[in-house]
Amino acid sequence: MPLPPAPSKRAALLSPDALDAPARPSHRGSRRAGDSRDDASAKSGPQPLELFDNLGTEGGGDAVARPARRAKAKAAPASAPATAPARAPVNAPVSAPISAPVSAPVSALVSAPQQPAAVQVETRVPTPSPAPVAAPQTPARTKRSKSAGPAKLFVLDTNVLLHDPMCLFRFEEHDIFLPMIVLEELDGHKKGTTEVARNGRQTSRTLDALAGAQDADIDKGLKLDTTGHREAGGRLFFQTAPLDYSLPVSLPQGKADNQILGVVQALRDEYATDKPGKPKQEVVLVSKDINMRVKARALGLAADDYQNDKTLEDGDLLYAGSLALPPDFWTRQSKTVESWQSGSTTFYRISGPLVPNLYINQFVFFEAPGEPSMYARVTEIRDKTAVLKTLKDYSSGKNAVWGVNTRNREQNFAMNLLMDPEIDFVTLTGTAGTGKTLMALASGLTQVLDDRRYTEIIMTRATVSVGEDIGFLPGTEEEKMGPWMGALDDNLEFLAKGDGGGAGEWGRAATNELIRSRIKVKSMNFMRGRTFLNKYVIIDEAQNLTPKQMKTLITRAGPGTKIICMGNLAQIDTPYLTEGSSGLTFAVDKFKGWPHGGHITLARGERSRLADFASDVL
Repeated sequence: MPLPPAPSKRAALLSPDALDAPARPSHRGSRRAGDSRDDASAKSGPQPLELFDNLGTEGGGDAVARPARRAKAKAAPASAPATAPARAPVNAPVSAPISAPVSAPVSALVSAPQQPAAVQVETRVPTPSPAPVAAPQTPARTKRSKSAGPAKLFVLDTNVLLHDPMCLFRFEEHDIFLPMIVLEELDGHKKGTTEVARNGRQTSRTLDALAGAQDADIDKGLKLDTTGHREAGGRLFFQTAPLDYSLPVSLPQGKADNQILGVVQALRDEYATDKPGKPKQEVVLVSKDINMRVKARALGLAADDYQNDKTLEDGDLLYAGSLALPPDFWTRQSKTVESWQSGSTTFYRISGPLVPNLYINQFVFFEAPGEPSMYARVTEIRDKTAVLKTLKDYSSGKNAVWGVNTRNREQNFAMNLLMDPEIDFVTLTGTAGTGKTLMALASGLTQVLDDRRYTEIIMTRATVSVGEDIGFLPGTEEEKMGPWMGALDDNLEFLAKGDGGGAGEWGRAATNELIRSRIKVKSMNFMRGRTFLNKYVIIDEAQNLTPKQMKTLITRAGPGTKIICMGNLAQIDTPYLTEGSSGLTFAVDKFKGWPHGGHITLARGERSRLADFASDVL
């Protein structure tokens, strides 16, 4: 039996019966199936349309579709040459779309997989109108271009070197000056096992390598590109002679910060005019200390923060993971729309000015008064076209995940990422009460206990307290992590209660014991060197992690492992960590557009009306 024709009017969705049709289980190890099919189709050259759904194969059933190619080519009109590659619809005239009559419901597909699917190609020719304008989209973050003005002289504070030991090579064509008191402070922080001590030792080794390079001359400045860092085009200068400066009497001369301010003042006066061998340069103090920068500006000195550690300048520029299609998308924004079906899923191939702003695994939605809504995910971007795939509706009771249904649009987006075996890395951000932990646990229990896709759930979080520390905790590693896992206990209580049904007290206890046996709570302090195989890893409160800690955790993933990072960027408790420099922001920005990673920002709280109101007004 042939499939019903694909939607043709303004992204019409399938019928409710078709949405409830059971989906085929996907298999691990099929990630490169799409690549191999694309290569085969490119070698074979132009071919007629091939869009069939075969339940026995992963990618739509090429083996069944081959006998029907010749018959399909004979039935095509002579005026519609087959110019599209395999698996792409043929561009038919507007007045004569390719279609087939509907003779059976979608449910007949299971009983008759050998029949070709009906295909409809919709080619829209835009009416004469002004140039289409793409939907408003957050501008992509680009690297800063080198300034066209003269090179500056940056005086680094000690805390910059201890914060980022590679900061010496992050100033492009500008020069760097290190006061002698900075080297003294650096020497005082090199002992210990803390991250600050490690950074201090690495900075000392870097300085030693620069000073020991061939033809190095401290008086003329050390070239920063001698150790292989070609992006650094400036020179490194040390304070080799005392400098004359006069600071206000209210600033104690023995304090290191005030001595650095005096050096900046002396350098500003020295480089204020052109001299033989010393061209005029702007002297700028770079410090992570806010009070240091305030004092410098009070003295009339230029000061700036070290910005290279920030992933984004503003938290509002963070990739949201979803995009609203403009109201005129189907009429003006997209020049051509091609649609086809595979099982219970509808695919759209679109083109237009919006495609360059899309990312792989980004969610798009179309909502307009009086018109059917569409929710889809970008699965392919090639040249000037993009393929959209409709989503599974987890708000329906038939698609409940461990008894949990999604309540809003963003939650449905997140559940599609969590339940997709082809997605290895998921990041979820949102305010308190948006359901991040509950959805992650529900999808994890379903894929561990029901689908047997993963062996167990591993949960960890950053142990950063909100207030004062209560001291050492007794017991084993898991018992010590117990007080930090209150969110886990609360959500497991809800999931065990909802899944028990009428099983009674003994049934709920048995269910809770089974769930607990498949969940391991681990501390991040002992993650170095570990490898997780076929695990479902949940990293809670990830906004309190630094980029280096986030890298340490994500690189623990072995074959078959899925990692979910969750957090609220408005609740950062780690000192000196901001929304722009958080490890969660770092991961969202770096994994943006990766074919096996996805992100969504949850916008609506579902905990309670009290929690929602408190999040808005407090």
